[in-house]
Amino acid sequence: MAMDWSVFCKDTLDGNVMPGCFGHGQDITYLDWLLSAWGWTVSVSLTALAVALIVGSIIGVIRTLPDSPGWVRFGNGWVELFRNIPLLVQIFLWYFVVPALVPPMKDFPSFILVVLALGLFTSARIAEQVRAGIQALPKGQRYAGMALGFTTPQYYRYVLLPMAYRIIIPPLTSESMNIFKNSAVAFAVSIPELTQYALQVGEETARPIEVYIAVTILYAISALVVNRVFAWMEKRARVPGFVAAGAGAGGH
Repeated sequence: MAMDWSVFCKDTLDGNVMPGCFGHGQDITYLDWLLSAWGWTVSVSLTALAVALIVGSIIGVIRTLPDSPGWVRFGNGWVELFRNIPLLVQIFLWYFVVPALVPPMKDFPSFILVVLALGLFTSARIAEQVRAGIQALPKGQRYAGMALGFTTPQYYRYVLLPMAYRIIIPPLTSESMNIFKNSAVAFAVSIPELTQYALQVGEETARPIEVYIAVTILYAISALVVNRVFAWMEKRARVPGFVAAGAGAGGH
């Protein structure tokens, strides 16, 4: 079957091809709709990433607190809970179950509920990376902070976390790329993102090949941009000569 890329220039109401492929006023083309869907995907992903980084960092720190077994157990339980329940199930729990148990959340838009589900799901994975990053640091750094009279929050803030974040940038890159891909589950609660667009427009136009190729390209561009941003951050934040504790052990 021959490709027909003019499908993106067609008006979504009457199917006529619009000059320049962009609509005017009330006339919207499938290209306009595609870019809007991409905007929703980026918005969901970046907001969920912010939630995941904040919550994941807090849980990761909690799991390494000295002499705080209760908090450590809480952090471990958080990770096991959110990491072992499928993301799609968590989306439905936040969309159908949580608002029924917490009535004020019935007024929350779907966007917020999806961001919470995706952000907390990813926070469990980031918490594990933050924990590993902190534990990879030489114990002398913790003792040095204590010797300087820092409180526990201070030596985490000024000594441990700045170094830990630098050495976990590579796995954070993977999680940040994954969050863009995982945002596709938002279609299940009718968020008008790329996957929802592909399903609906593929049926309306009977041109699923062109639609899915375009959506795939936009997902790939999003992931590539995230990869390049984190690669730049890693290059800028690299500590010359630093080798984390245990690096290189166990293999030849």
